Amino acid sequence: MRRPALSALLATAALLAGAAAPGAAAAPPPTTPLTVAAPMTGAQLAASWTAPLSTRGRYVVDADGDRFKLKSGNWAGAQGTYEGSGDINDVTNHQADQNSHNLPLGLDRAPLDRILADFHALGLNSIRLPFANALLHDTSTVPDAAVAANPQLKGRTPLQVFDAVVKALTDDGFAVILNNHTTSYRFCCGLDGNERWNSGQSTQAWEDDWLFLVNRYKNDKRVVGVDLRNEIRRDTWDDPNWGWGDDHDAYAAYENAGNRILQANPDLLIVMEGINWYGIPTDITSHGRPNLKPVRNLSHTLIRSGKLVYAAHVYAFTGPKHSGASDDGWGSTHDSRYQDFTAEELARVVDEEALFVTQDGRHFTAPVWLSEFGAGGRGSDNAKEQAWFRNFTDILVRNDTDFAVWPLVGWADATGRPNDNWALVSYDTAGRKTSLDQPGDWRTADWRKLVDAPAREGRIAPTDRWNMLNLDFGDQNLSETLRVQPDWSQGNRKGNCPDSQRVVALARSSNRGLCTDAGQPAKAAGAWTTVTDERYVTHGDWASGYNKLQCPDHTFAVGYSVNGNSMAALKCAPADRALPLTQRLVWFDHGDNRPATGGATADDWAPGHYKGQCADGEYLAGVAYTWKWNHGGVPDALLCRPLR
Repeated sequence: MRRPALSALLATAALLAGAAAPGAAAAPPPTTPLTVAAPMTGAQLAASWTAPLSTRGRYVVDADGDRFKLKSGNWAGAQGTYEGSGDINDVTNHQADQNSHNLPLGLDRAPLDRILADFHALGLNSIRLPFANALLHDTSTVPDAAVAANPQLKGRTPLQVFDAVVKALTDDGFAVILNNHTTSYRFCCGLDGNERWNSGQSTQAWEDDWLFLVNRYKNDKRVVGVDLRNEIRRDTWDDPNWGWGDDHDAYAAYENAGNRILQANPDLLIVMEGINWYGIPTDITSHGRPNLKPVRNLSHTLIRSGKLVYAAHVYAFTGPKHSGASDDGWGSTHDSRYQDFTAEELARVVDEEALFVTQDGRHFTAPVWLSEFGAGGRGSDNAKEQAWFRNFTDILVRNDTDFAVWPLVGWADATGRPNDNWALVSYDTAGRKTSLDQPGDWRTADWRKLVDAPAREGRIAPTDRWNMLNLDFGDQNLSETLRVQPDWSQGNRKGNCPDSQRVVALARSSNRGLCTDAGQPAKAAGAWTTVTDERYVTHGDWASGYNKLQCPDHTFAVGYSVNGNSMAALKCAPADRALPLTQRLVWFDHGDNRPATGGATADDWAPGHYKGQCADGEYLAGVAYTWKWNHGGVPDALLCRPLR
């Protein structure tokens, strides 16, 4: 969450998802600094992990399978700091009176290597690096003053400076996750033209910008991920949605872009935030901050399993239904802010909005990155915010959660007073540092508690996965093999599992399915079979009176197609070994029929519809359906066979 000036907030707060924090007060008396572990050098950090990153269950792991907990910070600035009114060259019209010149903040005040050393001192291993789409198309030369402390960057474009920052970070061992924060350079958070991925630009242009950047850094393996879009929210007239199939559908936009990116660079993590705000914040209109709640029933599946990370933002002054507007401002409601909750209530709310995703064995299981949180530090006397920060960091510690604090870098005046007291490190014009690790910042104890907390370490065992197929509005072709082949069921909507998975379940009348790699046999070489009739029903009629689609012996279903809600075809892939032909019939025409235990059986991936599911140790070999009794050709039964 970026924090706008109060005047900008009041002008647009009826439709916002963010708000201003109180201004800084006089600095409190110095306190005794904590004793902290010696920070890693760049060489030590680089040697401590191996790119690329991927996921196993709820954990991010490196190329060796070792846990890589994202201990991150947001190095803001390249998303723009201009607040949208007044002379853009007047620094008072920029966030916290800081003009970034659309570059990561601080390059005018401290050398790159010095800034990175200060990041190491904070205990970070990764950087979330925001940028604006405008930066990719900006051919202007940065002002010399904007890089005064880094003269080697003079004469470059903003993108070339961004390149140099990325290279410096990765050379120094940091993992970098690129974050598409804004479309234009305008800073945060209301009707600023940055509300959605396709605000001020088309979805195609947004995807193309991502592919340009992905290809630009493809050879730098420590650029480990892409955070697809920051804090999507309502614009003047319309809300974003999750799964409606229109041009405001964040669910579809994320999945389509993520899969295009993985085709260009299969090494990257794909980070997806939930919906940050919908509705109009008044006491008589519907509104709220869903975060990741929609994922519970509609999660994503990528062509590469193990590349999805979900993200959420939490700030004290906002709330599950509070925009964050000042109490006397437009857009302020009587809803609770996060800072109003007790520690127990806050833990429950954060779990409901985000951390539930880390449960094992669900269709939505993935790491959750709390990629923005923060509070006003040095000089702030906001007791509620301080209590919230303590409670929130306790939640992150207790749940061993990946995190990224906002923001890392800001400016300070000659006395050391930060312009933005949320920044963890601030520099004055002479390059003198004021940092969280110096006396006088109340956040120090909580920060050290967070970065130094015991955490799961070492090798993370590979884990089985279950992922949704969603044909609500069109094809969901997640097989890299089939994506480069002709349409295998023309005129029908198709769902294909990732190449590492197979179909294990279907829902009745909803077009949704479930894929898994549990006990997955490897696929053999050879053509995959499209089944549209009963020619492969060769071992007896296992569903008398019903139409049947059955895979050839020793093949298993990896996709299906539908016409309306009716079954049209199965796609079957050959196994690398002979598969048992004994069978079990799973009927689900009168209710759910799923295993009592196993993957994705404790969650609902097709709400309101009956589901049939083979056991984790089985493969789906056939589907029965009928046009009788007004069934309409929807699936009624599954033919399940053991894998061994």
